[in-house]
Amino acid sequence: MYDIEKIRADFPILERTVYGHPLVYLDNTATSQTPRTVVDEITRMYYTSKANVHRGVHALSQEATSLQEATRERVRSYINAASTREIIFTRGTTESINLVASSYGNFLENGDEIILTVMEHHANIVPWQLLRRHKRVTLKVVPINERGELKMNAFRSMLSERTKLVSVCHVSNVLGTVNPVKEIVAEAHAMGIPVLIDGAQATPHMKVDVRDIGADFYAFSSHKMYGPTGIGILYGRESLLKQMPPYQGGGEMISHVTFDHTTFAELPYKFEAGTPDFVDIAALARALDYIDSVGMDNIAAHEHDLLEYTTGRMMEIPGMRIFGTAPGKSAVISFLIGNAHHYDTGMLLDKLGFAVRTGHHCAQPLMAALGIEGTVRASFAMYNTREEADRFIEALHRIAPMLA
Repeated sequence: MYDIEKIRADFPILERTVYGHPLVYLDNTATSQTPRTVVDEITRMYYTSKANVHRGVHALSQEATSLQEATRERVRSYINAASTREIIFTRGTTESINLVASSYGNFLENGDEIILTVMEHHANIVPWQLLRRHKRVTLKVVPINERGELKMNAFRSMLSERTKLVSVCHVSNVLGTVNPVKEIVAEAHAMGIPVLIDGAQATPHMKVDVRDIGADFYAFSSHKMYGPTGIGILYGRESLLKQMPPYQGGGEMISHVTFDHTTFAELPYKFEAGTPDFVDIAALARALDYIDSVGMDNIAAHEHDLLEYTTGRMMEIPGMRIFGTAPGKSAVISFLIGNAHHYDTGMLLDKLGFAVRTGHHCAQPLMAALGIEGTVRASFAMYNTREEADRFIEALHRIAPMLA
């Protein structure tokens, strides 16, 4: 049984009102809300166990260190990595990708090529453009079809001896398209090309097994999967991480320092300079526990039901335009009402209590490919309901004539 009322009771923010209306939170692709158990863990850590990790022999430091490393093991298990040495804590998906671009990018040479897709978030575009300041690499971009699916034949045609990395999103944050990452990895690996996957929109909604996928790098964020903000994870294949130079320098990532020479710590600490956010890292474990307590299969089925139901009802609205219709897509609906500006639609919905995202969603190249400036985006999570979907449809019917 999917006890939606029990789940909603675990998220106090869902009880608030906005402009006199009950909040309907449909901005989960940007960030999800956080259950009590996660916030309780943050409070407990600050009140009972706050001490710098890996630095002290005293009891509090040892306790905080144990909690952080227990979370590392929890994350390893969650994505089925081979070792905790492959789990690096960062500040988010963005920093994880920047780490790879900065560190693995050292191995690239002038004339090498990196393959991206037109649906990438800016976080998986800009770091590679920054790399071009130092290495004259070429970025090649895989297009999409009218449903928002990658043109795989185009991808295959781009692979060559000059390709040195493929970097793609697992799930589009705009279209909801679930890319065939296992197939992409297999095609790339057949030519000896490593693959980075931006999994920020996948880990909250589906089971992810990095070994089954075959990914060389996999990046995702805590705050999109019911955890604290400011925590990211980079999974990296150990054989590659061992070769890569450090991303930042400072405390924790060193073994021995003199003014003449520094030796670096073993994995994963080589990539974790400075004091980590050990409080929120500990709380991330509680978020993963919460997801497991509900069951990822249950969450995915619930969100798919909301997606299908809401999409079907939205198509009743005159002028409705939905972007991204790939089969098996994630629970994201990007839309426009006729030629109405996305900002106007979002503002009217906000006044009725609906939190939706408007704009280009950090995917301006995709917007250009679609021939639009931006969309309104409604995205679902485990705690949304059909009743909220009905209210959303009623609100759209109410505002559509105003925007005509």
